[in-house]
Amino acid sequence: MDQVTPATPPPPWALLAELTHACPLHCGYCSNPLELNRRSHELTAEEWVDVFLQAAELGVLQTHLSGGEPLLRRDLEEIVAAAEEAGIYTQLVTSGSGLSRERLTALAAAGLRSVQLSVQHADPDASDRIAGSRAFAAKEAAAALVREAELPLGVNVVLHRHNLDAIDGLVELALRWKADRIELANTQFYGWGLLNREALMPGRDQIARAVESVSRWKEQLEGRLDIVWVAPDYFDGVAKPCMGGWGAVSLTVSPDGTALPCPAAASLPGLDPVNVRDHALRWIWEKSKAFTLYRGEEWMPSPCRSCERRTQDFGGCRCQAFALTGDAARTDPACALSPDHAMLTALTRTPPGDLSAVVPRRPTTALRSAVPGALT
Repeated sequence: MDQVTPATPPPPWALLAELTHACPLHCGYCSNPLELNRRSHELTAEEWVDVFLQAAELGVLQTHLSGGEPLLRRDLEEIVAAAEEAGIYTQLVTSGSGLSRERLTALAAAGLRSVQLSVQHADPDASDRIAGSRAFAAKEAAAALVREAELPLGVNVVLHRHNLDAIDGLVELALRWKADRIELANTQFYGWGLLNREALMPGRDQIARAVESVSRWKEQLEGRLDIVWVAPDYFDGVAKPCMGGWGAVSLTVSPDGTALPCPAAASLPGLDPVNVRDHALRWIWEKSKAFTLYRGEEWMPSPCRSCERRTQDFGGCRCQAFALTGDAARTDPACALSPDHAMLTALTRTPPGDLSAVVPRRPTTALRSAVPGALT
C-alpha cells in the first residue's frame, strides 16, 4: 500500500514497555496476544537501558512498565533506574501480586514515580473469579503500600458483562484505597478478549446504567478523584481515536523487542514489524513500514477520507477493523458510517454468555490449535 507520509513525523511522547508476558493472573479479557512471548526471549535489562536512552533521544517523556506482570522481572529495579537515568517518567502497571514493602522501597529508590493497580471487581470473591487467581488480598495490600510510600496511585478496571454493574462499588473501593485516579475502561476485544467476546459482551442496559453511575460520581467527586471512562465503541456508533492516531503519539515495545504502533498490532498481517535489537528506535518510528502504513490520511478508504471526523478518530482502530472484517484498511465497523457497521450491531444483539464460558489466559498448545475456529 503506497502512501505519502511526512518525512519526519512529530516525536512520540509515550512508550509502553511490555517487560514480560508472564502473569500470575488468568484474566479472560487480557489484550495480550494468544501467542505469548517466552521468558527466554525477553529483552535483558541491559537492552532496556539502550531502549530508554534511544526513546529519550526520540522525545519520549513517559513510560508504562507493563506486562503481563512486570514484578516477575527480578531486574525490574535496574530497568526502572535505566528509565529514570534517561529522564523518562515511570509508572508501574501491576496486578499487585508480589509487591512487598521491601520491593516497593527498592523500586522507589530506583526512580519509580507512580503505580497503576489493576482490579477486576469490588467484591473480593468476584474479583478472584474474574482474575482466575486468589489475588484480591494482594491488591488491597499493594494499594496500602503505595499510599504508605506516598506514590501516586491509580486504579485500572477493565469492564465487561461480569463487572459493569459494580461501578458504584469500584469507585467506593478507589476512595477506600485513597487512589488519585480510577480508569474504567470497557473491554477492547483483542487477544484473549476477542477469544472470549461472546462471554464478555455486556448488554445495552448495563452500559446505560454504568454511564449514569459514572456521570453521578464524576459530579459528586470533582476535584477529589479523577474518574476516566473509556466508552465501549461497539455500542455508541462512534469509532474511538485509537492511540491518538497510528504512529502519532506513542509506541509499544513488546517483551521480545518487537516495536509496534499499539499493543494489539501484532495481530495485523503485512505490518512486518521490526525489532529494537536490529534497528534504531528513531528509524523504526520514522521510517519502518509498521509505523508508516496507516499514519496520516492517505491510506483511508471512503467514507473516512472525506469525513470531518477523520482528524478526531483517525479512521478508527486498525486492529478492530481487522478483527471484525479481516481487512485492517477498512473503516472501523464501530463507526455508524462504516459499510460494515451492521456486522457489529448484530454482535451486540447476541445474548451474552456466562463467566464459566471464558477461556482463561493460559498459553497451552491445545488452546493455540483451537484459536482459528474460536475467532470466527
